[in-house]
Parts: sequence; C-alpha cells; structure tokens
Amino acid sequence: MAFSVNTNAGALFALQSLSKTNAQLDTVQSRINTGLKVASAKDNAAIFAIAQGQRADLAGLDSVKGSLDRASSSLNVALAATEAVSDLLIELKSKAAAAIDPGTDAASRTALNDEYQSLIAQINTVVGNAEFNGVNAVKTGGSSIQALIAVPNGADSAAASAITIAAVDISATSVGLGISATSVITSVATASTALALISTAEATVTTFLSKLGAGAKRVDIQRSFTDKLSNAIEIGIGNLVDADLARESANLQSLQVRQQLGLQALSIANQAPGSVLSLFR
Repeated sequence: MAFSVNTNAGALFALQSLSKTNAQLDTVQSRINTGLKVASAKDNAAIFAIAQGQRADLAGLDSVKGSLDRASSSLNVALAATEAVSDLLIELKSKAAAAIDPGTDAASRTALNDEYQSLIAQINTVVGNAEFNGVNAVKTGGSSIQALIAVPNGADSAAASAITIAAVDISATSVGLGISATSVITSVATASTALALISTAEATVTTFLSKLGAGAKRVDIQRSFTDKLSNAIEIGIGNLVDADLARESANLQSLQVRQQLGLQALSIANQAPGSVLSLFR
C-alpha cells in the first residue's frame, strides 16, 4: 500500500459515498416534506408533464362543476315557479268553471272575478321573482339556462360542450300564457273564453314543466358523472406523483444510519496520512 500526504484516496472514496448518501437523504426528506415523489420536472420530467396535464383537466372540471351547480339552481327556481303557476292555473280554471254555471248570479260572478284577477296578478308576481344569479327563464324576455358539461378543447364548438334549456314566457300576459288582466269572468261568455285560454295555458305550462324536469335530471346526472370523473383523475394524479410515506420513512432511517457510518469512515480515512509520521520516528 502506497502512503501519500498529497492524495488520500480512502478519504476521497469515503467523501464520494457520503455525498451520495446525503443526496439520497435530501431526496427522501423532500418527499416526506411535500408528500410527493415527483414534485418538479427535474424529479421525473415525463411523469411531471403527464401530471400537469391531468391537473389542468381537473381545474377545467372544477369550472364545469361550478357551471352545473349554477344551472341546477336556476332550474330548481324555474321549476318551483312553473309548478306554482300550474297550481294557480288550476285555481283559475276552477273560478272560470264556477262562473260558467248558469245558476251563478251576477254578484257571485263579480266575487269570482275579483279572485280570478288576484290569481292572475299572483302568477305575474311568481314569474317576476323566479330569478337566480340574474337568470329568469320564465318571464317575458327571459334568459335560457345554460351549463357546461365539458371543457371546450377547440376541436368542437362551444355548443357541443354545453346544454341549454330555452326560456319560456309563462307570465299572465298576452305574449306569455295569453291570460291578461283584461280577461274577465263576469258573464258566461267571458268565462267560457277565459276557460279556453286557461286550457291552452295549461298545455304550455305542462310542456315546459316536462322540459325543465328533463333538463334538471340531465344536469344532476352530469354533475354526478363529473364528480366521479374528477375523483378518478385526482386518484390518477396521486398514483403518479404521491410518495409512499411508509417506504420513505424506512428509507430515512436507513440513510441516516448510512450517513453516520459515512462520517465515521471519512474521519478514519482522514487520519490515515497521519500514520506516515510514524515512519520518521
């Protein structure tokens, strides 16, 4: 074995080994601190790029869920209003039918007409208040209810990534259900005319109720699917980048022992050149 005070090969090897152990220890500590085995592109460029793409998809799905939630709320408000209007039409029909009865006297028809006009006004009140987040799908000039069901990727039109429930005017006006404050039931003739208008209005409201119900069901189904898809993507990202903390904990203990042994080995190697002095005694 050659002795040299210029080059300590043993110390260099020990230092190289200790540096490697320290680097591994830094990696394990980073994984424990962040909970990620791939925290940046330098850890694994390919996996990090895939994970980033999935995170972008996940962020897009969060926007979709928000849009679906808003649409669901708007649909629920529109449904409540349309159901209320349907109930009011039933009452209007009852008043008009009572006014048609030949045995009903003029005073009774006047009383029935007062109630009839009050119910018409109530329809307009319900319709005017059926608004959520600035969207009212049941008033004159109302807004259609729209929701994203997927994030547009540029390949398809925006319409292909959304659902739309068209607005329908169910107000008690001439442009809505065709029932206005000028409609009266003070005679058999006017009551008969009113009854025909109410029957037509009922058909319009029933059709709209069906569309709203189908739209609400579709939104609920899409919301549930989006939740499942979001969860699946999040789990997939975790499988790609999450660290196994149980394994990393075991590695930490092992590397800490190796680090201590490396320090001792380096210390011993650094003392080796000193043995040269014994040759000159």
